[in-house]
Amino acid sequence: MQASDFKSDQYVRFCPGCGDHAICMALQKAMAQIGIPTHEVAVISGIGCSSRMPHYLNTYGFNTIHGRGGAIATGVKTSHPELTVWQMSGDGDCLAIGGNHFIHEIRRNVDLNVCMFNNRIYGLTKGQYSPTSPKGFVSKSSPFGTVERPFVPAQLVLGAGGTFFARTLDVDMPTTVDCLVAAQQHKGCSIVECLVNCVIFNNGTHAWIADREQRAEHSIILKHGQKMIFGRDNDKGLTVEIDPVTFVPKIVVVAADDPRVLTHDATQPDPTLHRLLALMGEENGLPVALGVIRNVEAETYDQAVNKQIADVREKAKAKTFDELTATLDSWQL
Repeated sequence: MQASDFKSDQYVRFCPGCGDHAICMALQKAMAQIGIPTHEVAVISGIGCSSRMPHYLNTYGFNTIHGRGGAIATGVKTSHPELTVWQMSGDGDCLAIGGNHFIHEIRRNVDLNVCMFNNRIYGLTKGQYSPTSPKGFVSKSSPFGTVERPFVPAQLVLGAGGTFFARTLDVDMPTTVDCLVAAQQHKGCSIVECLVNCVIFNNGTHAWIADREQRAEHSIILKHGQKMIFGRDNDKGLTVEIDPVTFVPKIVVVAADDPRVLTHDATQPDPTLHRLLALMGEENGLPVALGVIRNVEAETYDQAVNKQIADVREKAKAKTFDELTATLDSWQL
């Protein structure tokens, strides 16, 4: 299959230069690489710039109401487990009004592929701060700077028992496609945080890693089974040390040839190291982790529900609706 097979006939209405364009193209490429027919794919969204995505993909699609994409996607996958279901959502759509649905689809481990577009702003409603905007951020709804601490999506995902978490950047197409393919191949709730730029209301929000000259020094692409090495000359690596005062483990940068450099294991059941990796960034002077950070297997909600239904039907005496009504008390006038 070709990426063009997944392109709809609709004009793409993202602003010129918006990072959502890149994610849309990556989705089309990933879907083609996965090779699932278009009629076996459903794309569900809420409200927001990224939530326009169902219009631009040649699949089944449903543009729902604000924050409710997760609830609808859960219903679609549970009632039609044969479908591959994608959910498109923004940092405002799924972490604010949709936050409840977001954490519970993760907790339940519904077999969904969730793309969470994070531009740290409300773009469609014209520039209010979002749950991921940094503290002190000046916007139309925080003219003197927001006093709130931001959500870190990785913390929410891992705190809710997430089985798959990946992070990618709009200007890194190869990593984005790899993350999306891995998300679909994972059986369970796959969360891909897509760091995207909003050229109109929050231009340069991810410049620390998006800038080509700085990216190699400020980010690391994690790949399962490979050493955690980064830098322009691949001369830096990551290891874990225990703080001698607090006894808390922390990530530190060492030379790439240091024997302590860690090998990435995305399938490690214990999420401790995955959490440390996911929380790296500019605030602590560590490279931002991109790629698949966590990928572990567990029973999915849709599997469990449909198995339960099959087991109950097998044991039930009444196999049809008529047989069921025949077992009920009745009366006549």
